[in-house]
Formats: sequence, structure tokens, C-alpha cells
Amino acid sequence: MKEPKYRRILLKLGGEALAGPGGFGIDPKRAEDVARNVQKVRSLGVQIAIVIGAGNLWRGQDGIQRGMERATADYMGMLGTVMNSLALMDAHERVGIVTRVMSAVEMRAVAEPYIRRRAIRHLEKDRVVILGGGTGNPYFSTDTAAALRAMEIDAEVVIKATKVDGVYDRDPELDPDAKRFEQLTYIDALNRRLQFMDSTAISLCMDNDLPILVLNMWQPESLVAAVMGEEIGTMIIDVSTE
Repeated sequence: MKEPKYRRILLKLGGEALAGPGGFGIDPKRAEDVARNVQKVRSLGVQIAIVIGAGNLWRGQDGIQRGMERATADYMGMLGTVMNSLALMDAHERVGIVTRVMSAVEMRAVAEPYIRRRAIRHLEKDRVVILGGGTGNPYFSTDTAAALRAMEIDAEVVIKATKVDGVYDRDPELDPDAKRFEQLTYIDALNRRLQFMDSTAISLCMDNDLPILVLNMWQPESLVAAVMGEEIGTMIIDVSTE
């Protein structure tokens, strides 16, 4: 049997992955669907850490536009990511996956504090690790948290799972003629100001030669195809590492 291309991945999910039909809140069925996708990848012997956003519960920009202090809005978002992490942990455990939630914002009653070496040890013990609380600091997105944590735990790739099958030059939902890229360099992604991930996260990956793969979370077997090295979605990588 063919071996997976990646042995340890960082899966970045938007909070919308857990949302109900209206795009908000937490739908336990959606969380379980995510867990079943993760289970398929885990069954291949791949170690998985997850960072999830909080867009289904709180959008900090809405508060900022109404005069809220940026740091306060960001801390509220961090708390939202922990709520999503707990919901995702519950879904994982319902399908039989041993899971640990670690938070950069300390709240010992519901999550372990994030400690790099402990997170790696959980992965080595075949546990899925969900990393909540962002970076623990305001002014940084969960995209940046995903890039940072991926490097800290020695992940081989950041997989950004969305509802779109890759990176496009324009919004494919608004423009049917939008072009999908199969591969981009970090510099191209930054220069084109493509909105799949914030510039700080892309720059962090570029500086550390960490590949980013953007794919459709809900396309059947897409995560399995990704870890097996099949051509899927859009790969963002330094051309010198090809």
C-alpha cells in the first residue's frame, strides 16, 4: 500500500466548518462530519493537529467597525475558538478518536495550557490535538496561529480546509470565469493579495519553507488525497523546494 506523503499535518479550519445552515452557531452534525474526515486521515497513520477559527460565533471586525477596541474584539474571538475546539473534541470522541484540547489562553477547567513539547507528545501517542485560543495575543489571526503552531510541532504542511476547491484569482462564487491556481509561490500569493490566508501567515510559512495546501473540506476523500500526495487543491510553496 502506498505510504502517505505527510506524517504530521496541521489542519486549519474556519469556524464556518461547524456552522449550521445559517452560517452561525455550532451544528453537532457538522462537527461529526469533520471528525469522520479526520478519522479517515488518522487511520493512515498520520498525526493531526487542528486550529479552528471562530467566525461562526464572533466576527471581530463587526465589533471593531462599531467602535470596539481591537484587543477586546480579538480576545473574544480567542474565547470563541476554544468553544469550537470543545465542540470538535466532543465530535471526535463520539467517533472514537482520543483528542486533547490545548489553549493559548489559560483556562485549566476546560483545556490544557498550550505547551509545545506536551502537544508533540500527544501527537506521538496518536491523539488528535486541537489548538484553541489563537496565539494567545491580540492582533494575530487564527491563520497566523496555524502557521506558528505548525512550525512549533514540526508539521510538514498546513492544510487549509475551506468550502472552495483551491485558490482563485477572483471570488468563484461571484465570477464564474475566475481562474483556479494549481500552484503558487508565496511571493505570488502575497503580490496578488489573494484572500485565502492573511499575509502574516503566508510570510511566516515562506520564511520557514512550510507548504500550504488549500482544498475543499467537503469534497469526498479530499483530505485523504492530500496526505497521500495526490494533486488536489492549490499548493503554495517556494519553487526552489519543488
